[in-house]
Amino acid sequence: MSQIHATAIVEAGAELADDVTIGPYCCVGPEVTLEAGVVLQSHVVVTGKTRIGQRTRAFPFSSLGQVPQDKKYKGEPARLEIGADNVIREGVTMNIGTEGGGMLTKVGDRGLFMTGVHIGHDCQVGNDVVFANNGTLAGHVIIGDFVVLGGLSAVHQFCRIGPYAMVGGLTGVERDVIPYGMVVGDRARLGGLNLRGLQRNGFSTDEIRAIRQAYGELFGDAGTFADRLTAVSARYADYAAVSEIIDFIRSNSSRGLVQPDTDHGA
Repeated sequence: MSQIHATAIVEAGAELADDVTIGPYCCVGPEVTLEAGVVLQSHVVVTGKTRIGQRTRAFPFSSLGQVPQDKKYKGEPARLEIGADNVIREGVTMNIGTEGGGMLTKVGDRGLFMTGVHIGHDCQVGNDVVFANNGTLAGHVIIGDFVVLGGLSAVHQFCRIGPYAMVGGLTGVERDVIPYGMVVGDRARLGGLNLRGLQRNGFSTDEIRAIRQAYGELFGDAGTFADRLTAVSARYADYAAVSEIIDFIRSNSSRGLVQPDTDHGA
């Protein structure tokens, strides 16, 4: 049976699973769906066409499903979908999508979104991510699985960050970040690979060695980048992780790639 505090406002039309918990002074709009085990601690606002997946917990003053911060938005029936087992800490904001971005903002499963995180309209966020305090995504950003976003960092609209990448604190990301990459700086520069993240997530020594070697060859000095890309693609065809980097680089992008400084070491 759902537990709804006497001071909470749940509007008619909201769909609540039987064991949802809604704490003091929360507001739940008429088009909201809360799946089994969802907990809204207190002072949480969930509005718009928003679905929150099983066992996700939202902490005080988070605001989920508000209209996008986009002047082009004219009230279209866009949506926000949040997956299962997420932890959404104090003051987090996640906005619905827009017509120009497919009408959907989507967040995966098992993410940790620390205090003050913002996920803008039409973002696509993968599974098992960690966004530290005040990490910010502008609109239309695509985030892969297991990405770590450092505190007070910001990602420009339409950027992509590949799986297992890490963005350092206080970093401004203006271009795409390759899978497994690690970027740092006022304006992000590729500083190597997220080796600790690879180790923690069970990549074998052989896989990590191949990724490191491929990275060194990709961002080396010999020949053109296109030539190096072709050579690495052929040489490491048996390594799925390297192929993922190659496919990411070759896919369509409006932002270009974050590049390393002159020191190419991983």
